[in-house]
Amino acid sequence: MTNIILSGCNGKMGQVISRLVSDMDDVNILFGYDINTDKKWDYEVYSDFADAPEGADVVIDFSHPACFDTIVDYCRSTKTALVMATTGLSNEQKQMLTELSGDVAVFFSANMSLGVNLLISLVKKAASLLEDSFDIEIIEKHHNQKIDAPSGTALMIADEIADTLTNAPEYVYDRHAVRKKRTKNEIGIQAVRGGTIVGEHDVIFAGNDEIIEIKHTAMSKEVFAVGSIKAAKFITGKPAGMYDMKNIMDV
Repeated sequence: MTNIILSGCNGKMGQVISRLVSDMDDVNILFGYDINTDKKWDYEVYSDFADAPEGADVVIDFSHPACFDTIVDYCRSTKTALVMATTGLSNEQKQMLTELSGDVAVFFSANMSLGVNLLISLVKKAASLLEDSFDIEIIEKHHNQKIDAPSGTALMIADEIADTLTNAPEYVYDRHAVRKKRTKNEIGIQAVRGGTIVGEHDVIFAGNDEIIEIKHTAMSKEVFAVGSIKAAKFITGKPAGMYDMKNIMDV
């Protein structure tokens, strides 16, 4: 049994995770952590870790970057593993996760969907084969309430492609700003915001007389919840270190 602390339990993702876990026999939410302490499921909700019980194996955090320090401090002091699924972290916060991984198991991915991480594996293979003769563009689409642009997932995809290429590419976000032809050594990244689009990432390899597109579309937030629960079960009992979706996919 994996005992979870669900941080951000009363948010949209927290509610999806709570619903999924309620039908599982091998996962239990020990308690929730949220500034909103309404009790919506059969676990208690706390706004202060000092009031909460002990005994959790892992924290799943789907809250807000403003809660980051509190979560990290709790995991370090209690030696509790962490699945960090909150997006929009600063570079400094990401560095703090790396430092935390020296003490506990930390699972971090800019996107918790297994499908997105499979897409990344495929586009890296494509990039290694096509870099000499194909231009690479990334188009991401999300709902009209999303604050950051481009998405963390789009940047993660670009970074993974960049690591595969022989020469470090330039990321180009706004072609309107400079009127000139596309250079060879660049990755275009475009963001679309509208309606209730959950998440869509399309990687385009455009060559002479042929186009290859590798695309992932999330139809609901459930795909991210499923991935975070898998991650929680995966790192329970693991030694201190940094883990991500590649570790799960390689099992």
